[in-house]
Amino acid sequence: VVIGHIIGCIPLYLAGRIGAETGKSAMETVKNSFGQKGSIFFSVLNVTQLVGWTAVMIIGGGRAVAVIAEKYTGIYNSPLWCVVIGILIIVWIKIGIKNLGKINTFTMAALFFLTVLLSFVVFRGDPAGGTLGSMSFGSAVELSAAMPLSWLPLISDYTHNSSNPRKAALVSVLVYFVGSTWMYVIGLGASIFTGESDIAKIMLSAGLGLAAVFIIVISTVTTTFLDVYSAGVSFSSITDRVSSSTTAVIACIAGTALAVFTPIEQYENFLFLIGSVFAPMISILITDFFILKKDHFSESLNIFNFILWMAGFVIYRGFMAMETVFGSTLPVMTAVIVLATAAGKARELISRSGNQGGV
Repeated sequence: VVIGHIIGCIPLYLAGRIGAETGKSAMETVKNSFGQKGSIFFSVLNVTQLVGWTAVMIIGGGRAVAVIAEKYTGIYNSPLWCVVIGILIIVWIKIGIKNLGKINTFTMAALFFLTVLLSFVVFRGDPAGGTLGSMSFGSAVELSAAMPLSWLPLISDYTHNSSNPRKAALVSVLVYFVGSTWMYVIGLGASIFTGESDIAKIMLSAGLGLAAVFIIVISTVTTTFLDVYSAGVSFSSITDRVSSSTTAVIACIAGTALAVFTPIEQYENFLFLIGSVFAPMISILITDFFILKKDHFSESLNIFNFILWMAGFVIYRGFMAMETVFGSTLPVMTAVIVLATAAGKARELISRSGNQGGV
């Protein structure tokens, strides 16, 4: 859990730094490496995966609340709770990110208190007898890394207006690291100490009742709001004909529909696919911004970087078939950065040699 989050949070910090230092949203920073039209490809993929994440979050929250509600009503209705959560997310969108300050302060404080309570409930007993899972260490690391990696195409949407780029990116990533790792530990502890993997059943057995509903619903709403908000911002980098708020509402409705009418069995494959698309992309952004000091924002399409990204994508998919201690993300990102740096330096040398020959 810790190793995976460290691996994922390092590029997350660098991505946040790029957005904060350039003052650009996440998909606008992509134009720095891939050009104006090149970024459209990644923006479309980003909107698509954000709608998918919205569905994943809503269906997870809806099913968990339905389990708890069934205890008190005798009725299990996860589609209904998916719709309720979707409506609450739309309410969050309509309130607007600039007006959510006091509401978020209250909800985050309440969630923090209830999460501490949940932690005590999970770890207060003796470990229960359980069965060992079949997941390898490398795969577990990769799944942990996939969580912060899933925020790579979003973080700059929330750091680009900061006055202190390094501090904004660092604080954002540290808070995410602590919170996400904590949730992973609670989940792991729940399996070890209770022998149960369903968080809703754990909360019920702990007697949390309505508090459990609050934890699940509000945590789902506040997290998924970030997904649909960034979907709106990402779509705005493609066209400004539709407001980001309207796009966010559409993304929420689409995600809710997917949550109600589609299964969630391919969750792990979904996370792996995110990594294979965006890990090579951010590797090239990091190389251009921090190492080569190159900016291709004014270009229509940077074919050279696009080819590098395709190579990174293929390398990533190949690494997924192999078993490494550190998963796939770290070796692939390292390989892409080395490849992009070497190729960039070689192009500079060739360009200088050509200019000198012309003179």
